Amino acid sequence: MDTTESSLQLFPSMSGEGAELRKPHEMIVMIPRTKRVTLTGRKIYNALLHFSQDRLVSMEGMPTADFMFSAPLQSILKVSGSSSETRTVAKRYLREMRGLAVDWETTAPGDGVKWKDFSMLAEAAIEVRNGENWVLWTFPPTLITALKDPMRWARIDLGVLATLSTYTSVALYEICARYRDNPGGLTSRKPVAWWADALSPAPAGSERREWRKFKNEKVKAAVEEINAETDLQIEMIEHKQGRSVFEVQFAVRKKRVAVKLVEQEQLGPVDADLVLSAQALGISEMKIEGLIKEFGEKAVNEKLVVLKQRLENDGLKKVENSFAYLRSLLRSPGDDDEIAKPRTSTETNAIPHVDRVLQSAKAEPQALSPSQVQNKAFDEWIADRRRFVTDEIQKLDSFQKEQLFKAVAHELTEKGLMTPVLKRRAAQGDMMHGALGVHCVNHYAKVLLGPDWNKPDADLFGVVAR
Repeated sequence: MDTTESSLQLFPSMSGEGAELRKPHEMIVMIPRTKRVTLTGRKIYNALLHFSQDRLVSMEGMPTADFMFSAPLQSILKVSGSSSETRTVAKRYLREMRGLAVDWETTAPGDGVKWKDFSMLAEAAIEVRNGENWVLWTFPPTLITALKDPMRWARIDLGVLATLSTYTSVALYEICARYRDNPGGLTSRKPVAWWADALSPAPAGSERREWRKFKNEKVKAAVEEINAETDLQIEMIEHKQGRSVFEVQFAVRKKRVAVKLVEQEQLGPVDADLVLSAQALGISEMKIEGLIKEFGEKAVNEKLVVLKQRLENDGLKKVENSFAYLRSLLRSPGDDDEIAKPRTSTETNAIPHVDRVLQSAKAEPQALSPSQVQNKAFDEWIADRRRFVTDEIQKLDSFQKEQLFKAVAHELTEKGLMTPVLKRRAAQGDMMHGALGVHCVNHYAKVLLGPDWNKPDADLFGVVAR
């Protein structure tokens, strides 16, 4: 295993906000068998699953039997929403997971236990790399197989999960997230004893409370927290026999977002310039594509401009996660102000509101500095060259295009950049849109114009290309 891999390369998102886990359905319900699971332990475990899945996606096949996943301890704790960064605390939770056996169940009716008495982790360790604490771990092979290529999964937003304050809230949110896009909007009906076990951190049946008490003490508060803090709105539905509740299910619906797609516009392939702009700000194509589906390309494009101005404003607190900041802008339309005004210490965590200030700035334009003029000129120059190369690609015959696309696909595969999204688009022949289009233009530009095609002479703008 290469212990010199860059944490920046492997873990571009160092914050929990925006981190997502495609959690297989058969791993949604975790029922402890031997001892209690802590809230922090479960959150950290989801973070380990997230980092493992990201690593598995970049691998051609299954990892070898002795392969161990690894990530910086700081990254794992941030993704899980944990504040402590000490090795001692981390070891405690790793030991908890290493020695804990659980039953994994699906939420589908009648499926029952999928895997019984599985250890959460097969092995775990902490080592120091270049002065930084790294966690190493592996799962039982069956879990790795399910994690690498899940047939059905629930999309778990780990940033949202990190905000939940109780174990019951986390467990219930994960179950309900599995039904986020279900047309019926209802979870399966399950006996009250099943829900008590599925939503409790204690071993199955060992401390099971009467449903009425468990509901009043734990479940009601979890429902309220999920409705207040997450993207879901849920409602508990009790089914009775006589006067006793014998089965329970939950109604689940996504909250309406404040920004709607204009005329429910049909989304075509993501524009290459938009992808480039997002990637330059540290946002991956997969994430920007998700935002476009939710808010529309026009809104995303506008807010990217706002994000870029925010990042360039040295008078404000540094933006730790560009994707999370952009998503906050998109989800908080109206009442927009204070993009340029330095905030006080009590305001540093507030969501910025920007449209009014932008409109004011347009009404009172300021002269660009010499460096801004140079940067603007370079942006226009590079855009012209990209358009020229794109036009030249369109002039190629079908055989020449096929050879170009094969070369680009091979190059991306060799570099480990061929993500599932890119593979799907390549298989569909959609090579000139999105990130694939960017790579095709970059590749062919080197053929046509040489390896320094994107570097103008120093005297062209008075500066060397960025």
